[in-house]
Amino acid sequence: MILSGDEILKNLGSNIVIEPFDESRLNPNSYNLTLHDELLTYEEVVLDMAEPNRTQRLKIPPQGLVLTPNQLYLGRTAERTETHNFVPMIEGRSSIGRLGLFVHVTAGFGDVGFCGYWTLEMFAVQPIRIYPNVPICQIFYHQIVGAITEYHSDKYQHNRDIQPSLLHRELNPGSERPDPQRVFAFGER
Repeated sequence: MILSGDEILKNLGSNIVIEPFDESRLNPNSYNLTLHDELLTYEEVVLDMAEPNRTQRLKIPPQGLVLTPNQLYLGRTAERTETHNFVPMIEGRSSIGRLGLFVHVTAGFGDVGFCGYWTLEMFAVQPIRIYPNVPICQIFYHQIVGAITEYHSDKYQHNRDIQPSLLHRELNPGSERPDPQRVFAFGER
């Protein structure tokens, strides 16, 4: 079962943390999360699952940034969330989807115990101008049945920024080599 907006509100501060929280973004059964003002794009032409891939950081100015089709953009929510005893999930808002912007390509499912910012895998069907702090997606919560084991990971838990894929850590367990990933600021090389 999905929590109602009233149940989300009742669980705030205990099982659910949304920082910052704005009650005006609470819906009947979800809460609207907003887009942070930075994005990452991969620099590699061919992405490698077994290796870290270089990224470039882009700033979304107040006047907006046009996303181009056939380009994956990684963004993040401006809000940090923490969830206990429920399964958090995000979905793009229908108003955003009707403009042809996929907000999370495949990763809208969260884990019980996740704490951090949500990384958004954004893909545009056609050119679209986006803006910082726009309500981009909604988070909702499922009740869980059975014994609960909370999510613990050194990959994505307690993240503070946009998180590119760290699948290479799973594919190369115990690898002691340094992570050569470098996030470039816009215009830096």
